[in-house]
Amino acid sequence: MSARQPTLLVPHGAGPCFFMDWNPAHAWDRMAEYLSTIRNHLPEPPKAILMVSAHWLEAEFRVTTHASPELIYDYYGFPRHTYELTYPAPGDPALAQQVVDLLGEAGLAASGDAQRGFDHGMFIPLKLMFPAADIPVVQLSLRQDMDPEVHVKAGQALASLRDQGVLIVGSGMSFHNMQGYGDPRFGPVSDLFDHWLKQTVEAPAAERNQALSQWSEAPNARLCHPPRAEEHLIPLMVAAGAAGDDAGRQVFTDRVLETRLSGFQFG
Repeated sequence: MSARQPTLLVPHGAGPCFFMDWNPAHAWDRMAEYLSTIRNHLPEPPKAILMVSAHWLEAEFRVTTHASPELIYDYYGFPRHTYELTYPAPGDPALAQQVVDLLGEAGLAASGDAQRGFDHGMFIPLKLMFPAADIPVVQLSLRQDMDPEVHVKAGQALASLRDQGVLIVGSGMSFHNMQGYGDPRFGPVSDLFDHWLKQTVEAPAAERNQALSQWSEAPNARLCHPPRAEEHLIPLMVAAGAAGDDAGRQVFTDRVLETRLSGFQFG
C-alpha cells in the first residue's frame, strides 16, 4: 500500500529564473526555497508524478506517453546556459495510459502523445523539488478552452492515482499578467485576488470547487489573469478536483516583482 499523496499548485517562476542571475538578485530565493523543501513534507517519496503544466494546451486532454521524453526549452531571450539545463526523469507509459483511461471513463476525451516532451513548466520546478530526476513523470495538458469546471472534473477523475503514490502537481502562477509584473500598482490588485484564492482553497470541497469554477467573478480576477490568458491559474482546478474532500491551504506566499505569488496544497 502507498501513502496517499497530496495535490499541489506550485508557482514555477519566470522561465529558468532559479538557474540564472536576476535583478533584483534575490527575487526568486524564497520561492526556490519553498520548491526545494516540498519533498520533506510528503508522506513518502512519490512513486510517480503527474504534472499539469500551464505551458501545454490542446483541443482535448493529451498525455505524454514516451518512456524518455526530451526537454522543450519553451522560453525566450534567456542566457545561453539555460538552454543546456537537463532533467532526465523517465516517463511512465503505463501511468500515461491509466490517465487517458480515467479521463475517458469520466466522459472527457483524452489521448496519448508519444512525441511531446517535457516543457519548462515541468522541468524548472522539478529540478528544485526532486533534483535527482529519478521519479517517473507524466505530463498532462490543459484543454485549450480553459473551462475551469471541466478541469475540476478532470482532477476528480484522476483522484484515485493519489492512493497509488502518484503526486499530482499543477504548475502555474497564482498571478500571471505580464503587464503587471514590476508595476507597484499591481501589488494591491494581486493581494486582493490572492486573499480570495486563499479563502476559496481553504473552504469545504464542494464550496471550493464551485467557487473555482466561477473564478473569473472573483475580485480583480481579470486584472490578475487576463481573458484568454488564464492558463497559469487553470492547473489549480485540476489539483483541487483531485483533492476530493481533502482540505486545502496556502503553503507559500511572497511578494515578487511587486505582485503576490502563492502556492497551495490539498491533503
